[in-house]
Amino acid sequence: MDYIYDDLPKQYSKAVKSSSKVLNSGRNSLFPARIRFLYPFIRHYTNLLFNFAAVNFIMHTILITGGAGFIGSNLVRLFVARYPHYTLVNLDKLTYAGNLENLKDIENAPNYHFVKGDITDMELLRNLFARYQFTGILHCAAESHVDRSITDPLAFVTTNVLGTATLLQVAKENWQGKFEDKIFYHISTDEVYGSLGETGLFTEKTGYDPRSPYSASKASSDHLVRAFYHTYQLPVKLSNCSNNYGPYHFPEKLIPLCIHNIFHNKPLPVYGEGLNVRDWLYVEDHVRAIDLIFHKGRIGETYNIGGHNEWTNIALVKELCRQMDEKLGRAAGTSAQLICFVKDRAGHDLRYAIDATKLKTELGWEPSLQFEEGLSRTIDWYLNNKEWLAHVTSGDYQQYYNQQYHKR
Repeated sequence: MDYIYDDLPKQYSKAVKSSSKVLNSGRNSLFPARIRFLYPFIRHYTNLLFNFAAVNFIMHTILITGGAGFIGSNLVRLFVARYPHYTLVNLDKLTYAGNLENLKDIENAPNYHFVKGDITDMELLRNLFARYQFTGILHCAAESHVDRSITDPLAFVTTNVLGTATLLQVAKENWQGKFEDKIFYHISTDEVYGSLGETGLFTEKTGYDPRSPYSASKASSDHLVRAFYHTYQLPVKLSNCSNNYGPYHFPEKLIPLCIHNIFHNKPLPVYGEGLNVRDWLYVEDHVRAIDLIFHKGRIGETYNIGGHNEWTNIALVKELCRQMDEKLGRAAGTSAQLICFVKDRAGHDLRYAIDATKLKTELGWEPSLQFEEGLSRTIDWYLNNKEWLAHVTSGDYQQYYNQQYHKR
């Protein structure tokens, strides 16, 4: 095992290294003869303790953008619970998909702070950096729904491109080349790679070929992050993930939309013939990977995060119907009768699939759930949180839903 003493703050590292030298030098005469047989075990577990300290004594102050959204709120919850000695600042504009109800369980945590604001607001970002002196940024904030990007592409350019550029610039200004223990982590999507045929996987070396205003805006933001690394040596890390699902997902996306509609006996709209393929990743597995990359990933590197769960849309919806019928006590096949096919999305990519070998090889990450189990957990969460679902599906959501699906 490699022990990462260099990650310790200076006030700890000298003591830790000197103690470790004694333990690892073989000079076990410090131990009475009658218990000297315990020395190998003491040495092993002391080293484990030092390795734990190397990660857990760094006092990061982290800005998490978009922390009230789907992936962001799951990430905030993980970091608040796992790193009580970190200071975590959640900056979110609270647009339609940003919801503080997602974070009610941790909103009063002493290491958590919320700020309502826009990542394109440079003055706000400068004030936040001056106040908190961030050592890390987890950049989740993004417009992310392809259908909305087709309707309003400039909103995606503003948030995803200009917002990322503004955040990069303010980080560069404040860190001023003093990059030790600093991290700018940009969370992105596999959609930047374009569309696959029936075979093949996206790797970190796959060329970019975005097909929608959403994926083009995310590709642009990825390029900006890498440009700041190569031009200014800003310490960046990037990840590109496959389709996420799980708790707190806004019901414009396929899985929560279908759960909501099945419960209310509404039609289940499926684009085209439902043969488009997506690789599904449980959101808690995703944020666990982000945590690992943030702390152990290499600066300047990109990591693909995939669920190893490829499903056609129609097969996924039918599995949802099957599980929902069981959980709601309905006759088998009842919910499947709600399926209806609607006009396909413009520029609809055929297939996405991620090769996450690099992440597994370098950092040991693998998804913890197979899709059927993750889907069951997700359905249970929505059925147990009907009040949350009712709140987010009122008002503006209903107007959007009618425009998006009833007119097809």
